[in-house]
Amino acid sequence: MSRVLASADAGVDASAERTFALLTDWERHGEWMPFTQAAGGHEVGAALVGRTGIGPLGFLDTMVITDWQAGRRVAVRHTGRLVRGEACFELTPRPGGRCTILWAERLDLPLGPLGRVGWVVVGPVARWFMGLGLRRLARLAS
Repeated sequence: MSRVLASADAGVDASAERTFALLTDWERHGEWMPFTQAAGGHEVGAALVGRTGIGPLGFLDTMVITDWQAGRRVAVRHTGRLVRGEACFELTPRPGGRCTILWAERLDLPLGPLGRVGWVVVGPVARWFMGLGLRRLARLAS
């Protein structure tokens, strides 16, 4: 099994607490992350379900929350058939009521060597969408 890391970060002109509240308002996830919907709980052990796609084309991303530090960090374990691994969002307060948000994914690639080859194409696209999502989240929070 191949494991890869994808990450993105963004500066936010809003507090870590405000940004975290928007980030974890799962029903609003699609406002900042393109082509996604999400629903779930707000504590360690709670389930999350995300759907990524356009129209009928897409996939489910099931997760379990593994860490919840209100205003600072939320981490999940991906448990789906397609997406497996861990992810976290970490918010660092900055002077002036601002913060930085980091989104990191450590993913287990499916399909062995074929998955590794596919990541060469999919990886940069995934990182670009992660960065786009965080920039959109930053605008919503500000």
